[in-house]
Amino acid sequence: MNTPLDFRYQALPMRVVMGPGALDRLADEVDHAGLKRVMVLCSPGQRELAETVAGLIGARAADIHPHARMHVPAEAAAGARRRAKEVNADGCVAVGGGSAIGLGKIVALQYGLPIIAVPTTYAGSEMTPVWGMTENGVKRTGRDPRVLPVSVLYDPALTVTLPAAISVTSGMNAIAHAVEALYAPDASPVIDLMAEEGVRALAAALPDVVADGADLDARARAQYGAWLCGACLGATTMSLHHKLCHALGGTLDLPHAPTHTVVLPHALAYNQDAAPKAAAALGRALGTSADPATHLWDLAGRLGAPRSLRELGMAESDIDRIVQVSLANPYGNPREVTAEGLRHLLSAAWSGQPPTS
Repeated sequence: MNTPLDFRYQALPMRVVMGPGALDRLADEVDHAGLKRVMVLCSPGQRELAETVAGLIGARAADIHPHARMHVPAEAAAGARRRAKEVNADGCVAVGGGSAIGLGKIVALQYGLPIIAVPTTYAGSEMTPVWGMTENGVKRTGRDPRVLPVSVLYDPALTVTLPAAISVTSGMNAIAHAVEALYAPDASPVIDLMAEEGVRALAAALPDVVADGADLDARARAQYGAWLCGACLGATTMSLHHKLCHALGGTLDLPHAPTHTVVLPHALAYNQDAAPKAAAALGRALGTSADPATHLWDLAGRLGAPRSLRELGMAESDIDRIVQVSLANPYGNPREVTAEGLRHLLSAAWSGQPPTS
């Protein structure tokens, strides 16, 4: 006898503009949001693009703040809040990847300014109400509807200059969002469909992006996948994979997307036997009869992505420290999380061994 459907689904207010030339519609989106004085946020390396963005909105650009940093350090957040107050901004346009969008989210959370997101990577954080900030070596995260961008513009032309290596790790980061959504305690049939399609789109697009970085069709398909995967993260509860990555990033300052890329196959291997429906969906999305964890590990290798935490700068002696941090505030997970299990997982991820359950 089949079990009747029983789930809850809360739709998020998402406004998405997608396609070539989407950036040209930025002024319309600023007007749609009712904003008059916008601060443009970016990382130091995206200053030129931020100036282009400011030019598109003209007098409504109150300032460019090129100080976004990975993992949103508390001091960077405080600086952005101060600057927003000084220029009397009533909103922000966050241009770039997770660093810029993450900074915009903290300004939205603590200063009440709405965000318009112009992502240039495939991380997908622009589609979530999840915020994160690092202080004293600890990354805190939370959910608040105020940090969800009021509009997101996906223009594949903005990702053409994204190097292949960063494109791959950014895309694998997005895939991780969908993977965890499939076995989240608050998953639903709607999210299952989005997650499977998001993984399928990204896994198919990333090899084409690596083969020809100027392929706008491949870039657009990757953005489509990132949108779906990010929306999945925004609608469900994070589990072991994200807990580990937050611990590694906040405690050791490891690079965000590469860390997700390395950890994903190992966290999935840890969980997939306890989540057979999720594993089956991932098998369909990836077009494989093998276990999806090994397939993702192989895919990362074929695309030239890092496959060990050691090459990201982690010392083997840090493993026990990350185990302790991860166990301190555990997330919901389909399989019980134990210290022994985490050490086994992290040891394999540190050394670059294939994932095992």
